[in-house]
Amino acid sequence: MTEINEIAERVAARRAELDEEEKLLAERLDAVRAEREELAVATRGVGADARELDAEKPSAQAKTAQVGGHGVLLVPHRETGAGEDVLPPDYQRLMKIVRNAGGPVRVKDVGVELGLEVEVKGRLEPLRGKLSKLAGRGRLRKLPDGRFQITP
Repeated sequence: MTEINEIAERVAARRAELDEEEKLLAERLDAVRAEREELAVATRGVGADARELDAEKPSAQAKTAQVGGHGVLLVPHRETGAGEDVLPPDYQRLMKIVRNAGGPVRVKDVGVELGLEVEVKGRLEPLRGKLSKLAGRGRLRKLPDGRFQITP
C-alpha cells in the first residue's frame, strides 16, 4: 500500500509543478499579447512620429539601405573622429536633446521636447527604438532604469 501512496504523492507533486508552470506560461502569454497590442498601436503611430521626426531630409552624408524592399537610414557605429554629422538629421536632433538635458533623460522627456503626444499609448515606441539604436551604436548609454545619456 505504501508504494501506491508514493506514486500518488509523486503524481500530486508533479501536477502541482505543472499547474505552476501553466500559470507562469499563461502570465507570459498575457504579456506577449499585451506587447503585441502595444506594437500595433505603435505601428499606427509610426507614420505620425516619422513625419514629426523626419521633417528634415536626410543629409548627403546619411546613407540608406534597402531592407525588406524599403529604404532605411543607416545609423553608423561611433568611431574615433566621426562626429554626429554622419547621423541622419532626426538622430542628430535626438543627440542634441539628450546632450542639452545635462544628465540622463527618459524617453518621455525627449518626446515632450519633440512635441509628441506622450500620453497616447504606444506613441513613444518609435522614439524609444531610435534612442536604443543610438545606444547600440555606442553614441548613447542606456541606463538600467531605461534612461539615456550621452556616452562619454
